[in-house]
Amino acid sequence: MWIADAWKDFEVLDASRGERLERWGKYFLIRPDPQVIWDGPRKNPLWQHPNARYHRSSKGGGSWEFFDLPQEWQISYKDLSFHLKPFRFKHTGLFPEQAVNWDWCAKKIREASRPVTVLNLFAYTGGATLSALHAGANVTHVDAAKGMVNWAKENAALSHLSDRPVRWLVDDCSKFVEREIRRGHHYDAIIMDPPSYGRGPKGEVWKMEEGIYDLLCSVRKLLSDQPVFFLLNSYTTGLSPATLSYLLGDVLSDFGGHTEAQELGLPVTSTHLNLPCGASGRWEAD
Repeated sequence: MWIADAWKDFEVLDASRGERLERWGKYFLIRPDPQVIWDGPRKNPLWQHPNARYHRSSKGGGSWEFFDLPQEWQISYKDLSFHLKPFRFKHTGLFPEQAVNWDWCAKKIREASRPVTVLNLFAYTGGATLSALHAGANVTHVDAAKGMVNWAKENAALSHLSDRPVRWLVDDCSKFVEREIRRGHHYDAIIMDPPSYGRGPKGEVWKMEEGIYDLLCSVRKLLSDQPVFFLLNSYTTGLSPATLSYLLGDVLSDFGGHTEAQELGLPVTSTHLNLPCGASGRWEAD
């Protein structure tokens, strides 16, 4: 398991009975987590006094209950800073477990000792983009949601990275990839964080387990002759690390290199155990 254990502004204080007690900066949130199926004791008094709690509905979705939480606040990870705010589906605009991948991407970019172009697909609020920019890469950031791209721009400004070489694009990722192939554009590194489920611009349904292989085959055509790395994230139940490793190994076999995949995890302060939070597959050049 790859553990995101370098945070100072974020912490999973406890996890029990389907929920996580988290510290985001100076605020404490309780959010549901389907992985938390154990019934451990809740000794931390903050379980009774959070700043906000997300209640999942039995009909799907859910809603926030606010006690004392601002509409927006900030946290930092190393030299990167992020705007946070509670919004739909229990999220805050950041997946802290991804920090372990941010560090890995930044390390690979620096070790390349040459200019590196990065394509970040399904790029959300820009954690990976900011890390790559800070490491010196030229980044193309693509997400279909205008609000997410604007949020990522705000995070870049907050992190003093607005002057770095980056393209902010609001576009359907699959369509963008098809156009980039026709244009003959290439990238040295690719980051992908596709959703488990979604709909395209014409209402077409996307299911990761059904569409990811064909998408990877298309994206692979955008790699340069000397690629540095390929990162694939998954929060889809059933797509195990071994499956991600096999996918990348198959699609990128002609590049040689090395493929590895693991679960992502966050340390839980109360138990000193690690909470699983999705999975990632990494390919890197030899």
